[in-house]
Amino acid sequence: MSQAPRSNRGHRERNGDHRQPRGQRDADRSSADRSPSRPPYYDRHPKPARDRDVARAPRNDSKCTHMCSRRGVVLICSVLTNALVLICVVAAQMVTSGLSSMGGLGGFDINSNFNLQGTELQKVRELDMQYSQMRAPGIYGGVAFSLTMGVLSLLFVVASNKPPHHLSRKLLYGALAFQAAGAVAYVAAVGLYLHFVMGVNATDVCAQRERLYARNGYTWMNCDVSGADAAVALFGLITAILYTAGAVLTGQTIRRVKQYLEDRKRRELEREQARAHPQRAPLRAETTSV
Repeated sequence: MSQAPRSNRGHRERNGDHRQPRGQRDADRSSADRSPSRPPYYDRHPKPARDRDVARAPRNDSKCTHMCSRRGVVLICSVLTNALVLICVVAAQMVTSGLSSMGGLGGFDINSNFNLQGTELQKVRELDMQYSQMRAPGIYGGVAFSLTMGVLSLLFVVASNKPPHHLSRKLLYGALAFQAAGAVAYVAAVGLYLHFVMGVNATDVCAQRERLYARNGYTWMNCDVSGADAAVALFGLITAILYTAGAVLTGQTIRRVKQYLEDRKRRELEREQARAHPQRAPLRAETTSV
């Protein structure tokens, strides 16, 4: 009678049926539940997606964080170069206005400091006035253009003091269009300004003015392009380069924001599907663990 159970146990061992006692099976099952390979507990009350995104995003209360990004720094530099263009346009008008115009401001005594006297002085005053009037459209146009571009650039800098994905899509596209158009406009404006200045310098008024000043020893008052006019062209081209770089950086920002919004929309869709089927993921985990 005692041989039958022994032979059955040997038969089960040969067939691979290794049974364990009930207590040991319960201990193994509890250890398997605590094993790290088991998937984590499914949260039946997940937090809203918006709260998780806000908690995941880095927090920085500094007002200069987003304004001092690469795109913001380029815009700030363009504001400064617009101011330099404005200053150089005004300086060019003051330098080329002539000695008689400077004396008319009250800073000089013409009769004591200038070698021009009598009819020559009167002739120089008339020529200076005519030359200044001929250059007036250049200074008015340059001041208005540089001031407008500088103010608009400053407005875009102030309006962009937010994370890129929180900015309005219209604002980003507006900044892109403004900087692209500003780069082209500044190149065209520099060309027109130099063409206008050289056209004024090629007139008979400028030639007569140059001869009168050279006769009295003022050889630096000539009809060549002045250093202030060259500075206007230089800073204008620098501003055009900055606007081009800003347009490229804004385009990259728009592309990254678009990709970020698509990824966030996809994650929210996956979360909604997970909430709609809350039992699917745990059941798969149970079957795989078995």
